[in-house]
Amino acid sequence: MKDFKWISEHAYAHKGADFIESCLPEIKSADELLKVPDDRYLSDMSRRIFQAGLKHSLVDSKWPEFEKAFYGFDPEKICLMSDQQLENQMQNKLIIRHWAKIKSIRTNALMIRDIEKSQGSFASLIAAWPCTEIVDLWGLLKKQGAQLGGLSAASFLRMAGKDTFKLTPDVVAALMSQAIVDKTPTSKRDLQAVQNAFNQWHKESNRPFSHISMMLAFTVGW
Repeated sequence: MKDFKWISEHAYAHKGADFIESCLPEIKSADELLKVPDDRYLSDMSRRIFQAGLKHSLVDSKWPEFEKAFYGFDPEKICLMSDQQLENQMQNKLIIRHWAKIKSIRTNALMIRDIEKSQGSFASLIAAWPCTEIVDLWGLLKKQGAQLGGLSAASFLRMAGKDTFKLTPDVVAALMSQAIVDKTPTSKRDLQAVQNAFNQWHKESNRPFSHISMMLAFTVGW
């Protein structure tokens, strides 16, 4: 496994330090994450789910109508939506009509409500979760929620400002080139191997995991 110095040198050589630094995602502190209302987390989660497989700009342009159709993504109100109310949204031409994704909004609202009951708020869970164990948070969201497999859980967290790496194709290619994994990591063992690698790079650099992830991606493809 290469050290972080190697990663940064190769990324900078490939794309240039100024370009890379300008692309690095912004992350929120634990205090900032804690202040985000749970309806905003549900909105971001749902927007990411609808973005999967579609142009993000298309989904973003329709999102104000989603906010109207789903009560501002208030988890309590969405939990009370009946099957018929959800089905009625399939006739709403102002939103993207994808039945599985529409159903996921209520499922994820139920997840957030359940976490609120045990943690005080969904924000508390997100803010307190250690980035050194972020793959376990991906797993929890996938298991308890809906449509949050693949890159969706990590992408939602990145959207919300939580520090996380993402297993994009370039990141996976870089991990494979360093023999950390030999295929796209999906098993618990492989995900833990990736987590361990990122934890080591974080320890070496004190860089956010999201920054390390992007810099790692820039080491491939040339």
